[in-house]
Amino acid sequence: MDSSKLRNTLVAVIIMFLIITGVVFVMNKELILDKLGIRKNVQEVDAETVETAENDKQYGNNLSAFLQDETFFDTPVRYKSIETYSGKVVSLVMSSVAKDLRIMIVNSRGKLETGVPFCVTIQGYGDYEDKDEDGIIYIDGLRAGEYSIYLNEVDGYKVPNTVTSIKVKQDIEYRILEDVEYLMLTEQDVDASVEDTEEKGALEDADGSENTSFEAFDGDAKKGIDVSKWNKTIDWQAVKEAGVEFAIIRCGYRGSSSGSLIIDPMYIENIEGAIQAGIPVGVYFFTQALNETEAIEEASMVINLIKKYDVDYPVFLDSESAGGSGRADDLSPEQRTKNHKAFLQTIASAGYEAGLYASTNWLNKRLDMDQLSRYRTWLAQYADVPTYEGYYHMWQYTSKGEIEGISTRVDLNLSYMKIDTSIDHSATSVGYTGVVNGDTGNVPVDDQE
Repeated sequence: MDSSKLRNTLVAVIIMFLIITGVVFVMNKELILDKLGIRKNVQEVDAETVETAENDKQYGNNLSAFLQDETFFDTPVRYKSIETYSGKVVSLVMSSVAKDLRIMIVNSRGKLETGVPFCVTIQGYGDYEDKDEDGIIYIDGLRAGEYSIYLNEVDGYKVPNTVTSIKVKQDIEYRILEDVEYLMLTEQDVDASVEDTEEKGALEDADGSENTSFEAFDGDAKKGIDVSKWNKTIDWQAVKEAGVEFAIIRCGYRGSSSGSLIIDPMYIENIEGAIQAGIPVGVYFFTQALNETEAIEEASMVINLIKKYDVDYPVFLDSESAGGSGRADDLSPEQRTKNHKAFLQTIASAGYEAGLYASTNWLNKRLDMDQLSRYRTWLAQYADVPTYEGYYHMWQYTSKGEIEGISTRVDLNLSYMKIDTSIDHSATSVGYTGVVNGDTGNVPVDDQE
């Protein structure tokens, strides 16, 4: 065989070898790459693709998305906010009481998102900003009707790319606000020293003749106490054994400075401890509402807090001063009465007995009791014999009581109400018993306008 034929044969053999090798590689590509350790797992690639796609969703058709890749340039890229690409998610929660609109910006944990200058657009009306960055935008003076709202984009957040509609009401409806939980704070969220400044109005009327003994009164009236965080940890079994027949427990208060809705830090422990010990309970809430809308918020908070408990005694609104500098201390009797009526009617509309707590002076001068007489009255007067001339259904006769199981002084009360703890109290009562100047009398209930 001459040299040219030999050369051609070798070339043909090499070409055939390469073709066969290529076919074998293609047919066994994944196996060969795995053996060599240079092929990424398909699931890892897919996961990266999904993650990238999810991140890209925040920006839509963002032609500058490559700027997010810190390795793209030789020098690091400085962003105006380190949260710009964090992907936090917020949404809108809205409600209306009457001719107003409350818009709350809520995060994925179900809490208000604070510290961010959010802005919403109401179509046809303009933009509204959260200037104090508390996660709430409140607008009043609106006409009744349907409104469309959307949340504007802000650095660091995914916002709903939708328009939300809500109906603004013309007239007040005394119904609980389902979204009130977003407004409720704990004392860890506020400065309680400037928020919880309630002062006992009954001390102004005290004449030094009060009886501080728990055993001072006989008869049909039941003996009880009212407590809050100021009474510290309570041994409720010892309280029961001491003869306490009912307890009215503070569930919360509105801050006298900020107006925040704040849960009493001992509320859960107190109500569960009392119920476990077999003591019938009611609750009270210290108000600093400036208007009827805020009063309905307060009532809604109370309903939210008591809905899982068996509450036999009424829900009382505590009407007192917040030290003279409280946000609601200077309200006119007319506005205060409107606010109280809104709270009490909202409580009644939810199926609970409603009542008002106040001192003799407060009842006589700071409220129009003719408009509130349908509700139960809890009188606070520290005297041997009350001088209040209207009906009252409970009497707080001292703040200097001593009860086994409570390390502090405690308020002592007498109840003239006939409470049947064996029945379901979720339905509104058709009547109750009160006293006036020591005499028993029947007062009709009409919780509806």
